[in-house]
This record gives sequence, C-alpha cells and structure tokens, in this order.
Amino acid sequence: MRDSDFYFRKIDWVSIGLYFLLVFFGWINIYAAVYDEQNAKSIFDLSINSGSQMVWIATAVLLIILILVADYRLFENLSLVLYAFFIILLILTPIIGKEINGQRAWFEIGAFRLQPAEFAKFATALALAKIMEANTFDLSKVKYQLRALGIIGLPALFILFQPDFGSAMVYSAFFILLFREGMPNRYYVLAITLILLAILAILIENNFIVVGVIGVCLVIVFFIGKKNWQKVVTLAFLGVFMIGYVYSIDFVVSKLPPHHQNRIMVLFDPDIDPLGVGWNVTQSKIAIGSGGLTGKGYLEGTQTKFDFVPEQHTDFIFCTLGEEFGWIGSLVVIALFITLLLRLVFLAERQKTRFSRVYGYGVISILFFHFFINISMTVGMFPVVGIPLPFFSYGGSSLWAFTILLFIFIKLDSHRIQILGRMS
Repeated sequence: MRDSDFYFRKIDWVSIGLYFLLVFFGWINIYAAVYDEQNAKSIFDLSINSGSQMVWIATAVLLIILILVADYRLFENLSLVLYAFFIILLILTPIIGKEINGQRAWFEIGAFRLQPAEFAKFATALALAKIMEANTFDLSKVKYQLRALGIIGLPALFILFQPDFGSAMVYSAFFILLFREGMPNRYYVLAITLILLAILAILIENNFIVVGVIGVCLVIVFFIGKKNWQKVVTLAFLGVFMIGYVYSIDFVVSKLPPHHQNRIMVLFDPDIDPLGVGWNVTQSKIAIGSGGLTGKGYLEGTQTKFDFVPEQHTDFIFCTLGEEFGWIGSLVVIALFITLLLRLVFLAERQKTRFSRVYGYGVISILFFHFFINISMTVGMFPVVGIPLPFFSYGGSSLWAFTILLFIFIKLDSHRIQILGRMS
C-alpha cells in the first residue's frame, strides 16, 4: 500500500462531512434570502448570490484538494512567511484597498474581491503554533506571554485602521487557545472583571455608584485571607486602576463613530435607535420568532423576502434559517456546529506535536467565536459587529478563509503518526 493511500484513509471524514453539510445548508439559505417569487430564478443562476456562492463553493473544493495533496510540512515551514505576507497586505489595505460602506477592507481586481483580514486569521493561528511549538515556550512567563500577544495583536491593530472593529475583535478568540496552553488564570479573571465594569459603566450613568461597588468589593477582598501591607498596596493599585478604567469608558465610547455607539447602546435598549441598528436586531428577532417550532417552510419567509432584515444573506443569515425552518431547523444547524467543534477538540487533543495541537485550538477558537457571536448578534444578545457565520454566510473571502483554516488542520491530523515518527 502506498503511503499516500494510507494517509488518505486517515483523513477525518466526520469533520469533512460536517463541513459540507454546513456549506450546503448555508447555500440553500442564501438562495432563500434573495428568492423573489415574482421573478424566480434558479439557485444556480450566476446573476444572484446563490449562483455566485456556488462558484465560491466549487473553488473551495479545489482548495481542499490542493491542501490534502500538499506536503503537510509545507504549512509549518511557511507559517511565519504567510503571517508576514498577510501583515503586509493588512498594512496596504487601508491605503490602496476598495472602500465599501466606509471601510477599506478589500482588494478589488475586476469583479473579484479579496478581504485580507479573513485570511490573516489562519496565518495568525499558524504563526502562534510555530512560536509555541518549542518545549521551552512557557506561557507562565511574561516574555512568552508578550510574544504570543504580539502575534495576536499585530494583525488586529492593522485591521482597526480599515476600520473593521468586528474582524479585529475576532482575534480575542485566541485567548481560548492560550488558556488551553497554560496562560495564567489571573488574566482571565481580570478580563471578565473589566468586561463587567465596562457594562456597569455604560448602564449606570452615575459613575460614583460604580466606584462605590468597586470599593465595597476591595474591602471584602481585604478581609478575606491574610492582611499585610503588600495586600494593601496591591488592592490600592487595583482600586486606582479600576476607577480610572471606569471613567475612561465614557471617554472611549464618546470617541466612537455614532453608529458604533448605537450598536453598543442598542444591546441594552433597542428603542434607542429603532430605525437604525435597533431596526436590524428587532427585525431579526421578529423573523426568528415568527418561524415558530417548524418554520414557515422553505422559500416561504416574509420578513426576509420583503427585505425587513438588512444583510440577511451575510451577517444575519441565521434569521433566514429561523424563519423558514423554525426552532427545529435552527437547533439542527446549531447542533452541527457544536458537533464540529467538539470533533475538532477531540482531534486537537490526539495530536502528537504541540504545533498541530496549538493550531487545532486556533481553528476551534476562531470557529467558536464566529459561531457564538454571530448567532448572539442576530438574537440581540451581542452588539452588531458584522462578522459572518462560518461556512454559512454569503462571501467568497470568508468561505475560502474558513475552508483553508479547517482543512490545514485536517491535513495535519491525517499525518499525526508520520509527524511523530519524523520527530523521533
């Protein structure tokens, strides 16, 4: 038996099957989102989004074949080169990129558009895996923490210049990877505390109340455990830092563009901008709720057909699913995503090298973040930040990027035994 045949059989067909199921359901929902009964066109018609997406799916299959037949060592050897390449593209994007809806996030060549921010995600995951593969890399030490955070923060910083806050936010997903690889828990406790303080600062107009809450909490912590001067100094420093942070929230929010301010405030009160951002979320929830248990039926949705929901074939594709397939259809798709994520966790944990495991958790982190935030966004649990649902939303760049991200890991997994043999 040839080695290529042996490793071809080692490919995880469960993950591949879940991928194609999600792509298929996404494709038919894209068609449903743009379907016009008065001027019905075939799902294969290249003049509508479903036809264009079919082309992207076909080319994604070609990418899959190229990845699976490539030498698995290529991805590790070129990881830092790919990272540097996409960093350069991200630098150039705000300068020479195509401006759409106030953002310079795309390169346009004829009818072809490429969004570098989407592809930079898999390059960042590869770069993190490369720098963390050494046995001496220890996330409990500050110098290694700074290296990892630098790899994550650099692309996010350049994406902010486009400006694309949603895509930049995705890079925070890599903290899931860092948690798995040993980042100290105190950083996550601090992050959660800062998030809660930010929410309180936004919800409560009088910051003195928030400062009072901080003071009470610090006093309680002081009386828990040992009491010494070091604890007093530490708590005093934390108190000053948190109070300064709370007062900085108002300043930062006030400097955001009005539509970004509205997206944040609408999360807490949809009536603040009922005809703007609030309209998107409200109509999305109406569409999902109107589907009931079993939905209105395929191509029978009304909220989506009459364009009540903006961006219903991209960022709000989930509401099309909810309206036409109902709670059951939504549950099936959510179950497919969760099954894929759990399968990838299983694959990541069985890897024989740290490079493959770290990259695998990079894939998991990005897919989970997109899945969770996109659905939370459509049901009004998170501000509208404009990130696609993986494999589901319309768009060539996102489909290609997610496909490359996933199938590099599937390729590495299929060679895990060979990788171990090469190391030994």
